[in-house]
Amino acid sequence: MISTDLLLFFIASSLVVGGGVLVVTVKNIVYAAFALLVAMLGTAGIFLLAFADFLALVQILIYGGAVVVVILFALMLTRIEDFKGLTDNSQKPLAVLASITVLTIMMYAIVSTAMPSSKSDPVSMIDLGVSLFQDWAIPFEVASLVLLVALIGAVVLVRQDDEGR
Repeated sequence: MISTDLLLFFIASSLVVGGGVLVVTVKNIVYAAFALLVAMLGTAGIFLLAFADFLALVQILIYGGAVVVVILFALMLTRIEDFKGLTDNSQKPLAVLASITVLTIMMYAIVSTAMPSSKSDPVSMIDLGVSLFQDWAIPFEVASLVLLVALIGAVVLVRQDDEGR
């Protein structure tokens, strides 16, 4: 008999793999963005099964919510008709061969490597928050500034493009 945890893991991992496959195979890019959302929700499910509640919440809010919304906004801001002629699939057989090769190498590395089991103490949310805003405050702010500069750059590029019409 299969346990409930294992069944839930199979469901969540199927969402991740299925969403990932749909992201790269579906023709409509909006559907690909929603398939990415499905993959991110499956990843959050795996985090929940590993008792990493905070990571699951961050996965849903940041990747499932914010990143997919940014992708959809980027799609709305770009003119899709500029990319209509980019459907050349001449490198598809080479890409499939490269993917199978990389997958085989990764599977061999995973199977042949002995994984040591490490037992660590659980970290509380308070300790995580203190660490984030004391030890990692500067990198946190640098990352937020990089994102702000990227957003301002995107707005400037879109404005210049609209003025050139």
